[in-house]
Amino acid sequence: MPELYGEQNTHLQKIEDALDVLISNRGNEVTITGNDADAHRAREILEVLWENLQQGQHIDMHAVDTALRFLREQGSGDSHATALSGFTASDTLIVTRKKKIQPRTPLQAAYMQAMHTKNMVFGVGPAGTGKTYLAVAMAVAMVESGEVERIVLTRPAVEAGERIGFLPGEMKDKMDPYLRPLYDALHDTMAAEKVQKKIINEEIEIAPLAFMRGRTLNNAFIILDEAQNATTAQMLMFLTRLGEGSRMIITGDPSQTDLPAQQKSGLVEAMEILPTLDDIAFVQFTHEDVVRHHLVSKIIRAYDNRRK
Repeated sequence: MPELYGEQNTHLQKIEDALDVLISNRGNEVTITGNDADAHRAREILEVLWENLQQGQHIDMHAVDTALRFLREQGSGDSHATALSGFTASDTLIVTRKKKIQPRTPLQAAYMQAMHTKNMVFGVGPAGTGKTYLAVAMAVAMVESGEVERIVLTRPAVEAGERIGFLPGEMKDKMDPYLRPLYDALHDTMAAEKVQKKIINEEIEIAPLAFMRGRTLNNAFIILDEAQNATTAQMLMFLTRLGEGSRMIITGDPSQTDLPAQQKSGLVEAMEILPTLDDIAFVQFTHEDVVRHHLVSKIIRAYDNRRK
């Protein structure tokens, strides 16, 4: 119960402020005072958080914020229980040996559900929405469960005007700065020594997009990150690498392309051509789904307003 309540009842206070109710607790007994609708919503949130605790998950202020966010963005009237179900559904949970990951927004829940059920998923939207992190976490979970045999992570070697040939070192040295976010996500969901061992054994492959040409990738979880920097030809080449028993995730932000101004992004074109095909899911995040510092969401919104 102390974990449910939060230190000095901070979790209960957060729910009180968000739903305009009064929550008092005495030992294991909780009393909620307020209008019927708000009190019922508060009860549903506490029950969902308690259910997560019973499943061995940690409850902190992020978890409380997430439950409230699900309720705010999806719930209305008597549908709040249905809205909160996305927060607890098994197909919106990623379980690795190192940690359990739950969605923090309704669109993250949709993205995680799509990765569970679809062979190809596009996660599109601004930085900080968890597109790459959740894809890498799902890849780790599926390797550990034996659903796929290996992970293939790739990015176009195009970044903010830099030319890779002018960077010092061997090819790995040149590529590592571009692929650092993928390494970071791997290390957050898998022990560092296991990551290194799997890279050596080629169970994890991290390579520039150009190295994918001519290959068929079977029984693999394949992620193309920063896909807005892939040309049309590169995107078609990549998408046709999908082999038997594989999953493919494409992530990117069309507003952040580093391609020459006259060159159309392969990601943008794929978003125009592929949405009607079966077994391909598109999840489009917005600044409302940013889960980094609250200022990041405000910055993205300000730039979006300027472009309009």
